[in-house]
Amino acid sequence: MNRPANPTAIASAPANIEAIDYEVMSYLIQLYGTEQGQRMHQDLREMASQAAGAVAKQQKPVLASATAEAILICYGDGVQRSGTMPLQALAQFAQSHLDGVVSGIHILPFFPSSSDDGFAVVDYEKVRTDLGDWPDVQDLARGFDLMVDLVINHCSREHIWFTDYITNAAPGKDYFHEQTPHPDLSQVLRPRNSPLLTEVHTREGVKRIWTTFSEDQVDLNFANPDVLMEFARILFFYARNGARYIRLDAIAYLWKRIGTTCMSLPETHMVVRILRGLIDVQGMPLTLITETNVPHEENVSYFGEGNEAHWVYQFSLAPLLLYSYLLGDARALVAWTEGLTPAPSGCSYFNFIASHDGVGLRPLEGLLEDSEIEQLIDVVHQRGGFASMRSTPSGEERVYELNIALFSAFGGSAGDIDAYVAAHQLLIAYQGVPGLYLNALLGSMNDVKQMEITGRTRSINRGSWSAEELAERLADPESLNARIFDRLSQSLKIRADQRAFAPTARQRFVEGGKGHLMFLRSDEKQRLLIVASFSAEPQKIDWPSGLSMSSATAKDLLTNVPHAADQPLSLASHQVLWLELG
Repeated sequence: MNRPANPTAIASAPANIEAIDYEVMSYLIQLYGTEQGQRMHQDLREMASQAAGAVAKQQKPVLASATAEAILICYGDGVQRSGTMPLQALAQFAQSHLDGVVSGIHILPFFPSSSDDGFAVVDYEKVRTDLGDWPDVQDLARGFDLMVDLVINHCSREHIWFTDYITNAAPGKDYFHEQTPHPDLSQVLRPRNSPLLTEVHTREGVKRIWTTFSEDQVDLNFANPDVLMEFARILFFYARNGARYIRLDAIAYLWKRIGTTCMSLPETHMVVRILRGLIDVQGMPLTLITETNVPHEENVSYFGEGNEAHWVYQFSLAPLLLYSYLLGDARALVAWTEGLTPAPSGCSYFNFIASHDGVGLRPLEGLLEDSEIEQLIDVVHQRGGFASMRSTPSGEERVYELNIALFSAFGGSAGDIDAYVAAHQLLIAYQGVPGLYLNALLGSMNDVKQMEITGRTRSINRGSWSAEELAERLADPESLNARIFDRLSQSLKIRADQRAFAPTARQRFVEGGKGHLMFLRSDEKQRLLIVASFSAEPQKIDWPSGLSMSSATAKDLLTNVPHAADQPLSLASHQVLWLELG
């Protein structure tokens, strides 16, 4: 497959290598002291240099004319074929159905794991034997730009490092957070309502360790410099094996300091800047992505000053889109879009509406009233979904995320396809790079059976497909799956050829209200007016004033229908227009 070059990576090529290198060393010294920091700087620089040399030899082809990236999000066993390893089955599906549709593939953790569908990693450098092996991963990476998770906050209790901790052996004996009997954890922000500390039996007696996400996922102690060295080495190992995007999972929880929220601490930002600096100094074709399911202002802080994450997950957009379409009221989305600031030069947002996780609600803080969020929760409950809880520092339980298959959230019937497709067409028009979850791209419904098997509500949206059944569904033009997949695929193919949808292209808010939204995407050679309706009824919308056009009509790229500049814009139910203004 011909893939687009990574515009954000190219744009972020550092202008002053020496200054960035010095900045890396300064952060290491701040975290670990002068002598230790300087020694680590030398070792990390050599590690990055060797990895850069290996990556340069891979000579992956790019297609310079394409500008708009798009990423598929999926599990390694998302597509299964009898007699074929799942990673090979995924590659076959991608080659036959996704060429020209997406430029990259994010394979969710494909490492040996003890729980949480891969996010309790037992071995960071092995591929699950039931999925395939590294050559299968590398084969996927030859056809699509590959995103790999660096599950950096925690590892499994079954990892050899934790065995070291239990037996008081090096190196793992110092890799984890051991807490005193009564630490002040009153300010700690939690993503779950499970206990923060877990008692474990060791050779030294019973100890209490930090477990942010579950008792099986043990938080790693980055105050130990050896832990940072381990993860830098793992990051570059992934790059050697074809990764072009590195997703820093749950990075906001990384550094702990008793008496604080332990969320997005300055030390956490320093760790991200160190990793970014190592990449930039070597000019490596790697994109660093922070996954921080937090309110918007905290989320975008991971851009730093353009020297931290290349991309930041845009967590507020997903629940705002869901609310706008399910409740027919886009006012919060309109206000958020109006206030959205551009990413720093060389950086981009990573936009999505569905993923392997639920729809996070913390990113709605300050954007919707509690009563409005309750309305959204009620609709999700009515459509077979669930709400996962978290504990606040005061002990109150609040909804953390909504667990539901996206098409089920929209209603799950043929009559809901227009709104469902429109939500994606609006999503992929926003400034940044879109991520499309495989099950959403295929219009999957709630997987109640899988949820009952695992006992976890997140599993409602984590089901896999038989390759044979999938091929049959997609070959039937009347099936809901084919109708959704075909329309979304066509929209993505159109998008891929538009300069105004490049990650670095500009976005300017135009206007909006309860029932519609308009914004402009543009670069030096193309301007696109994005118009979205959130009404189930057809509506007419006046052209915005002061909008210059190169002709008397503007063509909608999605339908090829011209719209006259002297007539109101006519929109069907939930329609989205991509109007080319010249």
